[in-house]
Amino acid sequence: MRNNPIIWADYPDPDIIRVDDTYYMVTTTMHFMPGCVIMRSYDLINWEVATYVYETLDDTQDQKLEGEKHIYGKGMWAASLRYHKGRFYVCFVANDTQKTYLFTATDIAGSWKKQIIEGFYHDCSLLFDDDDRIYIVYGNTEIHLTELNEELSAPKQSGINRIILRETQEFYLGYEGAHFYKINGKYYVFFIHISKSGHNRRTQACFVADYLDGEFVGGEVFDDDMGYFNSGIAQGGIVDTPDGLWYSILFQDHGAVGRIPVLVPLRFENDFPIFDKKAPEYIRIPSTRPNYEYKPLVGDDDFIYELDENHKVHLKDIWQWNHTPSNNLWSVIERLGTYRIHSGKISPNLNHAVNTLTQRAMGPACEATVNLDGSELKNGDYAGLCFLISSYGLIALTKEEDKYYLVMLARETDDKSIFGNLIDNEPGTEYARIPINGNKVLLKAHGCFVDNKDECEFYYQEGEEWIKLGITHNMVWKMDQFVGCRLGLFLFSTKEIGGTAEFSKFKYSILK
Repeated sequence: MRNNPIIWADYPDPDIIRVDDTYYMVTTTMHFMPGCVIMRSYDLINWEVATYVYETLDDTQDQKLEGEKHIYGKGMWAASLRYHKGRFYVCFVANDTQKTYLFTATDIAGSWKKQIIEGFYHDCSLLFDDDDRIYIVYGNTEIHLTELNEELSAPKQSGINRIILRETQEFYLGYEGAHFYKINGKYYVFFIHISKSGHNRRTQACFVADYLDGEFVGGEVFDDDMGYFNSGIAQGGIVDTPDGLWYSILFQDHGAVGRIPVLVPLRFENDFPIFDKKAPEYIRIPSTRPNYEYKPLVGDDDFIYELDENHKVHLKDIWQWNHTPSNNLWSVIERLGTYRIHSGKISPNLNHAVNTLTQRAMGPACEATVNLDGSELKNGDYAGLCFLISSYGLIALTKEEDKYYLVMLARETDDKSIFGNLIDNEPGTEYARIPINGNKVLLKAHGCFVDNKDECEFYYQEGEEWIKLGITHNMVWKMDQFVGCRLGLFLFSTKEIGGTAEFSKFKYSILK
């Protein structure tokens, strides 16, 4: 028996398939690199990282955080995951490049081949029909169905290209987030939706047609918030188990920790999906591989790595950088047992720091500790441990006039809504500063996400005692970054480049 939601961390826009006894789920990773994570499970409840589809996407100036450029809130969104005749397909748009990407592989671990599909297909979903014709459904408010050519490179000439659904009622969010299926000869498209006539929260909708050129008929099929702040549960894929039971994995907004996956049973009656009225608080599904041991989704790192046969280093899959990393400015090889960041640009604040190494924050509460050696910092450098979100909080070792200080910074906002943009050149507000002797410290960050508390606190160790530095800071999820907060290791320079920060013995704990 397992609590639902199944993962208390940011895994939004899930799409899911089953290949024999194995379930795979893709979720949105936006600006983080490596990107487009695919998860693996044998019971739909416990998950591990199977692969990332790409290490980097296009290496644009924006994706590399060059100058003041960035892709926060953009990057890859809402991928479609499919398996057809021995090949995996992942399709998504990137909202910075305005391109539609298709990645294919015969093995989930890759290598993945990248190509571009002509056109821009918002929140798209692929369907391989029985006659090997290929279709893509996409759009917002006006939902389009387009047939693709055999190469999946462009719309098929003289192929089906029609609008299958138009929003006709007043709405806060028109139909989008398509998930397209053919089941027992009928065509199903699932959507997320927020109408003005209901509970003013996200709902799941489904429309069904007998033929692709026929009328799609349907409406809302699931409306629940699990008693959580009227936060609706919607947008995701459906999948069947080997014994014929059906489930949907949807997501729910959970404040600063992000959008987290919820498992909801469903069944088909008269060829129409019937969801349980309420998402179950606890859920149990037999595993197709009993006693399988899953890799953790977050965890510790001693930063002891070796070069592979191609003379490259691959960090544990618990890590992602905040953008495309500058590979000549980070290393775990220069000094064994450390993650070293070298400063290569002037940055006004945490959001613009290059090579910030992150892991997802986990509810109900989590904390991390790390050793920091700042002996190679330059004046004006800040290095430390953070919760990365636009309303960030951090503890940092800084150097001024060749003296060392510990500081706690945060980005405050009076606007607690999802709107507003905090990605700018404003420095964080300093809430505490203490001088320290030496340049080596042990830091701790603590986050609590129970009932949208969304608070973070920061500590340093003195002797055997943890001493809090600065305020308890309230984080706010906003659409400017569009992701849940992350624990991160960072360095940014405000005066001169060339400094280095060295991190070691990273420890991560999920707290109850």
